[in-house]
Amino acid sequence: MWSDVRRRLPFYKSDWLDACRRSNWLTVATSVVRIFFINLMPALAYVLDMYERTEHSYGVNEVLLASALAAIVFSVFSVQPLTFVGVTGLTDLMNYTIYRIFHDHYGFDQIKFLRMQAWVLIWAAGFHFIVAIFNMCDFTRFITEMTSDTFGLYVGVIYVEKGVEQLIQEFSMPNHDNATGWLSVTIAMLFCITVYYLTQLGASTYLPFRIRRTVGSLAFVAGCLFWSGFSHFPKHSIKEVPISYLPITRSFFPTLDRGWVVDFWNMEVRWVFVAAPLGLMIMLLFYFDHNVSSVMAQARKFPITKPAGFHWDFFLLGITTLVSGILGLPVPNGLVPQAPDHTDSLSVYEQVSGADERQKNVEGATPVEPMHHTSVAASFLHISHFPRVRNVRVVEQRLSHLIIGLLTLGTMSRPILVALSMMPRAVFAGVFLLVGFASIESNPIVTRTLSLLQDRAALGPLAHSSLRRTTLARFVSIQWLFFGMTIAISQTIGAIGFPIIITCMIPCRTFLVPKLFEPNEVTSLDAPTADAPAVMISLGPKNEDESWQPVNYTDS
Repeated sequence: MWSDVRRRLPFYKSDWLDACRRSNWLTVATSVVRIFFINLMPALAYVLDMYERTEHSYGVNEVLLASALAAIVFSVFSVQPLTFVGVTGLTDLMNYTIYRIFHDHYGFDQIKFLRMQAWVLIWAAGFHFIVAIFNMCDFTRFITEMTSDTFGLYVGVIYVEKGVEQLIQEFSMPNHDNATGWLSVTIAMLFCITVYYLTQLGASTYLPFRIRRTVGSLAFVAGCLFWSGFSHFPKHSIKEVPISYLPITRSFFPTLDRGWVVDFWNMEVRWVFVAAPLGLMIMLLFYFDHNVSSVMAQARKFPITKPAGFHWDFFLLGITTLVSGILGLPVPNGLVPQAPDHTDSLSVYEQVSGADERQKNVEGATPVEPMHHTSVAASFLHISHFPRVRNVRVVEQRLSHLIIGLLTLGTMSRPILVALSMMPRAVFAGVFLLVGFASIESNPIVTRTLSLLQDRAALGPLAHSSLRRTTLARFVSIQWLFFGMTIAISQTIGAIGFPIIITCMIPCRTFLVPKLFEPNEVTSLDAPTADAPAVMISLGPKNEDESWQPVNYTDS
């Protein structure tokens, strides 16, 4: 932890000043608007799920305060401010599973559940501290795309599942009929389609490059605002069909009639020790989820130049976990897919013409990446026709993360809460479906599986793979197996054990996979999620005398 802080400290000033450079103003401003909504909408969507499944133990204010706490703390004190931290769906899954266990089997009410949850998070924080102090985050260096892709697919499917659940509930709301359900389905699907294609515009050939990239970046924001307004069309039209909206409470007050500090000391001693294994499960989940989010936020496709620090950040996550338990908040951690999207929103791209690309490839330069990483087989659009772009640099700074945290805190004020209460639940269901589908559509597990069904004789020469179908099938089968196990256990009362299955992927990839495939096959099929020296310097072994110098970019 000391090495992480020492390496990053010389760049702390530039972390703030880089955001203030005139050449970065538009990038940072666009990132703030885009990521604020991409973080806020799923968090509010998940609070609907927690609100109902925990009988109002958590509400809008708890989720907003948890998200603001994480964003402010990590923007100011973390070594990796690009890693976006907030409330995730896996936290929702753990929360309502623990509530089901203790409410259904031991008769806990909401307050007693929050006391129990406080002790779970106190234990989890302690385990975080142990992992960070003893440098156990070093094992993050073994996270490869095989592991992160499987986890990303799991998260995407969970998002879609929650979206479908939200729409099903619209058919059974009190004092509503089937018209409510079908209108909600319509709004959710129209939201998905419009935002999806507006986002695709950013990767198309229509409009000038800067304009279409801005439109693509703000498509999610525009969709949330428009389709929320759509549900309020005048009387004698859409307004005639009653639909449900986001429930809110008093500004800056908890949802339940309690103080912000949970009286966790009023708990029987036996339950304190029962909470220990649950705290270990939370730590295992966050060990994988947060570190994968950090790695994906600094993945190979992003030219990261400032040093990372996994150990210190995991210790910091333990502190936010402890505070969340004491305040009775859903505990925040690194977000997938918001973390890599945050880095992408802070990336400065340039378009490369076909002639320039051919010339640079001849000269041995690094090939450019497509802006949209979806395969042709999994997309409605023909991605190979999209222009090629190069990620010139990433605006590595802290200001955008801090502003988003302050905006989230301000969202707890009465005017904004009232505005949020006018958002239909159907839009939040659409958020689930859209984010989940986008994650599934571009996932290499899906695209590789689809490629096994293709007629290779009908493909062009550039689309042919040197790998045999059987080799590719065996590789993706391992990923589908772990994915299936995590999905299966998530549907049972044993859902709190799914972090163990996810964590087991790391030793499986490290020790078992190399025995099942030839070295050249493993190289073709898999690679470290992040490999930049600035990122990997935090993950031992390392020389204590190491120093790190950033790459300086000009304003141009």
